[in-house]
Amino acid sequence: MNSIIDWIGQFHPVVQALIATLFTWGVTALGAALVFFFRVINQKVLDAMLGFAAGVMIAASFWSLLAPAIALSEEVSSLPKWLPPLIGFLGGGLFLRLIDQYLPHLHLGFDMGKAEGVPTSWRRSVLLVLAITLHNIPEGLAVGVAFGAVAAGFDSASLGAAVALAIGIGLQNFPEGTAVSVPLRREGMPRRRAFFYGQMSGIVEPIAGVIGAAAVLIMQPILPYALAFAAGAMIYVVVEELIPEAHLAGNTDLVTMSTLVGFSLMMTLDVALG
Repeated sequence: MNSIIDWIGQFHPVVQALIATLFTWGVTALGAALVFFFRVINQKVLDAMLGFAAGVMIAASFWSLLAPAIALSEEVSSLPKWLPPLIGFLGGGLFLRLIDQYLPHLHLGFDMGKAEGVPTSWRRSVLLVLAITLHNIPEGLAVGVAFGAVAAGFDSASLGAAVALAIGIGLQNFPEGTAVSVPLRREGMPRRRAFFYGQMSGIVEPIAGVIGAAAVLIMQPILPYALAFAAGAMIYVVVEELIPEAHLAGNTDLVTMSTLVGFSLMMTLDVALG
């Protein structure tokens, strides 16, 4: 793992963020590739994967984003150290709420009558991809901001922690790619097209990652706000989407344990590498 950290450390921070988010996009594509082997994924397996993803995102929101935001707020702001993270956290949730309200999308497991956002004639496949893409925005942003924080030279940020965050986000992207491509295949879509839609859900992460890294390099005082913003957006996704979808089939205990496993893994990665 140290060799990976040393290797990525030789690049410019924006390039680091791009490499890391290309990795997370690649894992999304890897998950989507399961459509070439399976037409149907067992519902319990899918629910466990969604619960795992939720656990990773919750842990990453605190250890990789909120905790550094609180520590950094003392270094870049004269405000009380709790205020910038609070503003950023609530701002991130509000941002996702506004997008969720207006962007047409459809969550997994629901029929077209439950589509959210402004009314549209877009196909079900497009709406499903948009739903996953919606919560990949804060994930890419989080990785980008983490690498930007390292480049800014703050003691509270480390390259190992940024790499750990990218690995954690990548791991939880695997079930997301599967959760898009396999249901589309089950509905009769050709495998290649289902794979295309599945991997496309992660394409926004490199874009958001580069923007996040560049923004904090240009405007360092926004760093605690940006970290907390990404955390708030990720928690919004977990509560509004991942957990409710994972519970639809009634596999409550399985989802709960999978969430704990995901949380524990991300916590371990961050503490060990950070």
